[in-house]
Amino acid sequence: MAVREIGIIMNGVTGRMGTNQHLIRSILAIIEQGGVKVGDDRLMPKPLLTGRNATKLAELSARVSTAKSGPLPVSTDIAAALKDPKYQIFFDASGTLQRAGFIEQAAAAKKAIYCEKPTAVTTAEALRLAKLVEDAGVKNGVVQDKLWLPGLRKFQMLKDQGFFGKILSVRGEFGYWVFEGDGYDLPAQRPSWNYRAEDGGSMIIDMHCHWRYVIDNLFGEVAAVSCLGATHIPERVDESGKKYACTADDSAYATFQLKNGVICHINSSWNVRVRRDDLLTLQVDGTKGSAVVGLRKCFVQHAGSTPKPVWNPDIDQPINFNAGWQEVPDNVAYDNAFKIQWELFLRHVALDEPFRWTLREGAKGVQLAELSLRSWKERRWIDVPAL
Repeated sequence: MAVREIGIIMNGVTGRMGTNQHLIRSILAIIEQGGVKVGDDRLMPKPLLTGRNATKLAELSARVSTAKSGPLPVSTDIAAALKDPKYQIFFDASGTLQRAGFIEQAAAAKKAIYCEKPTAVTTAEALRLAKLVEDAGVKNGVVQDKLWLPGLRKFQMLKDQGFFGKILSVRGEFGYWVFEGDGYDLPAQRPSWNYRAEDGGSMIIDMHCHWRYVIDNLFGEVAAVSCLGATHIPERVDESGKKYACTADDSAYATFQLKNGVICHINSSWNVRVRRDDLLTLQVDGTKGSAVVGLRKCFVQHAGSTPKPVWNPDIDQPINFNAGWQEVPDNVAYDNAFKIQWELFLRHVALDEPFRWTLREGAKGVQLAELSLRSWKERRWIDVPAL
């Protein structure tokens, strides 16, 4: 068995998502399993942690190092790391507003580029970066992790089997209560920059990038959007205990019209208390059946088992509506969604296998977010043109 090492510069992974999903549950998990199997051989990632804060990098390296990975090297000199030929991939999970500068450096160094979404906060900038990496001739990709979540994969399986008949509508609820950070031993569980527009924060910019690829891949291509945003909580407390004004939207109420006639409505909010099966649920209704899709579970009701309610507000509801749904079983073992996409990107870089989740695809999400903000500002429907 031959082992092919693939060096990865992992930039900005000291944050919550970078540490947990990309470093620990993806790259280190791949190392722990013995690499990515390719026939009788293995692709083995070799990460280098980079960023601005040497202390945080050293602490992270010490905390996550395992017997198989060994101590992870760290550096604050990204320029030097990009010159090192043993690193083939540059991954960026830094702040959105810093991403362009890192992508430009990595493209000039001819590194394969993989990055978190959103790639930018404007469509023009996202397209510029996509063209930049294409002109540089480097392989590139953007994180679109939700496509590999178990609940969404179960839905796709049912759709491929024709379970729904003609899909009519999708109604989504996403979010949870993010604490304001002002006492009761309940610090905010999201970083403060998420609520400052000047730092790239915005519920719409964050989540509508996700909704674009979820909708496009599962339900149909987005044709138009009507969106209302809101900043429901005007003041929060940051990581140092200081109050700050919230300048970014923290909630969004959006309707998406698809080219195939399906209507999607998705509410996204950091100010909602959850009384549903999961932090994200999508109810999909079709002529032959319906599904309630969560992150990991999927419940279905076929036309033949649909109850026939009669409106009568003068008595307690005699039908237990929840009892009429059946859970789709776990027929396979589901791996971490981020890890699955990482393995696909590693195979793309090493073996030239197809990888369609490029920076240009990521630009579609930025476009939808930008048009959603415009719809809110202008209080009207906005068409979504092809990029």
